[in-house]
Order: sequence, then structure tokens, then C-alpha cells
Amino acid sequence: MLDFYKDKNVFVTGHTGFKGTWLCKMLINAGAKVTGYALQPPTEPNLFTLSGIECQMNSVIGDIRDLKLLKQTFHKADPEIAIHLAAQPIVRDSYSNPHLTYETNVMGTVNFLECVRESKTVKSVLNVTTDKVYQNNEWDWGYREVDTLNGYDPYSNSKSCSEIITQCYKNSFFSNIEISISTARAGNVIGGGDFANARIIPDCIRAAMNKKSIIVRNPASIRPYQHVLEPLNAYLLICKKQFQNKNYEGYYNVGPNDSDCVSTEKLTNLFCEIWGDGLIWINQSDEGPHEANFLKLDCSKMRNTFNWEPRWDIEKAIEKTIEWAKVYSNEGNIAHIMEEQIVEFMTTDKQKYLKIASR
Repeated sequence: MLDFYKDKNVFVTGHTGFKGTWLCKMLINAGAKVTGYALQPPTEPNLFTLSGIECQMNSVIGDIRDLKLLKQTFHKADPEIAIHLAAQPIVRDSYSNPHLTYETNVMGTVNFLECVRESKTVKSVLNVTTDKVYQNNEWDWGYREVDTLNGYDPYSNSKSCSEIITQCYKNSFFSNIEISISTARAGNVIGGGDFANARIIPDCIRAAMNKKSIIVRNPASIRPYQHVLEPLNAYLLICKKQFQNKNYEGYYNVGPNDSDCVSTEKLTNLFCEIWGDGLIWINQSDEGPHEANFLKLDCSKMRNTFNWEPRWDIEKAIEKTIEWAKVYSNEGNIAHIMEEQIVEFMTTDKQKYLKIASR
């Protein structure tokens, strides 16, 4: 699948973030010509700097709310494929700064789609949102793409708005032309290089490296956890397929198997077991703002449309995250461990990937 991207011009917003860096690493090693547009990396340390990919792509630092600079960068890149990741992505931060969250996640989407609307080169577009776009009724079954969009908190709600904006642009401007536009609603991702605040796996890694107990806010909450390479692989598959055939455009849930929708307690227990060193966790609620207790996705549309299946279960995902973290802890080669993990994940495409990456 990755050989499709050789020599393709790909535009990625949010490329300096956790998911954006992994995505650009995959594309660069596949031979794509990548232009990224994003703010400075959101944390220090950060995966973008550690990965060393800045010198392998056209990296432009800019705000998604700055329409003028975004348009200049987008049109100069002449992309054939455009992937929108830029966002204010933290639920808790959205409570403390809702205006910035809506401005970034809503008007950022409008600005991105305005660039697409004026482009003469784009054929395939993907807006990445979240599993939290749905009105969460705490059902025992997974949400489907036809279920009501109405996120509870400012982050989730702004992403629901982003979905509706994308649908409006599709209907208003792109229905009769050869531009395919989809959205992807992914579950919680874990993996090496996430240094964000208020996320369970980064909290686990920080505690383990500092030889402290892990603080868990809500051990009973259930989420569709998956390794970061899972949704990225799905995004690239959607972009490829709809590039080749507009009939593939749509709205897609991307999540793990039901058996990997686990509680924070189980996730943390697995982390402690695999990390070792007597690592433990303690339950300590901080009486923070509302967060959903139960959430999972029905991904049958993705499976049926693309014959897609998740590749790594939750235990493997944690294992690979810890593998990355221990390389980082020992000041090892981050670019190398990322490449190794991508190659291992893309087992069916391994030879093609290695061949392309070596050119």
C-alpha cells in the first residue's frame, strides 16, 4: 500500500504533533514529497524534534487560523493529497480555553477546506476528527457513522462541528468534481513519543522513568485504545482508495477490536506488568471536569469497505510503546526505533517499504 505514495505531493496539517510526526515519518520513508503546516511542537521534549524528520520534508511553522499563510503554503506545495490533523486535541485543555479550542478546531477546518476549494491539484482529502464526535449515551455497543454527532465537552463538540463543516463543503463545493473528501473518527491512540499532559500512557511513562507510582484519575473508564500506527495506516488507505475512486469517500470509524476496548485500570495494569521494576498505580481522582466513562466504535464500515483489520492488539500496542520509551530513556536512536516499528507493523508491505525507503 505504501508504494502508492512514492513521489506523491502530500500536505499534512499538524505535522509537528505526535500523530503528525508518525504520519510524516511513514510518508517520507515511502518516498512521498511531504509539506507540513503546524505550530511549533506542543511539548518539550517532543517527537518531531527527536525524530529528525524536519530536514526530510518542507516544514512550515504557522497557525491553522492564519488563512493567508496557510493558503500560501498550501498552493505552493501543489498537493495531490491533503490530510488535516491540526487541532487543539486535549479534552481538559478545552475546558480551560474553549474559545481557542473552537477557533482552532472549527475555523481551522474551514481554512483548510478553503485551501482545498481553491486548489487545482488536490484529488484526495481527509479530515481527521475523533471518536468523541458522537453524542455519548454510554451504550454497551459501538457508535456507527450514522449516529448523532454531538460531543459533550468543547473539544469533542468542536470536532463534531468540524465533521458537519466537512459535510457542508462536500455538498456545496465538491459533489460534482473530482475531489474525494472523507473524515476519519479514531479512538484513543498510544505509542512512543506522546508527551502530552492529561493522557494515561504519557503519565505512565513519566512515572516509570521517575520511579514513582502512576496516578490514575478514572480507572473504570473504557476507551478504544489502539497503537498510533493503526489509525495512520487506515488514513493512508482511505486516501489511496478515494484517490483512485471517488466512490470510496465517506465517514469512517477507525478503532480496535472490541476485546481491545479496555478500562483504564486494565490498560495501566498491562503497562505495569510489561514495564516491570515493581511499577504500581494508585487511584486518585482530582475531581476534574466531565469525561465520558464508556465509549467504543463500530468499525464494520471500515472493515467491509476496505477489507481492513487492526494489526496489533492492546498488549502489543503497550509493548511497542514501552519499547520506544526505553530507547528514549537510554538516549538511543529515535529515528531508527520508529522506522523499525513501522516496518514491523507494515508486515504485508515490508519488502516494498524497505525497498522504497532505501532509495
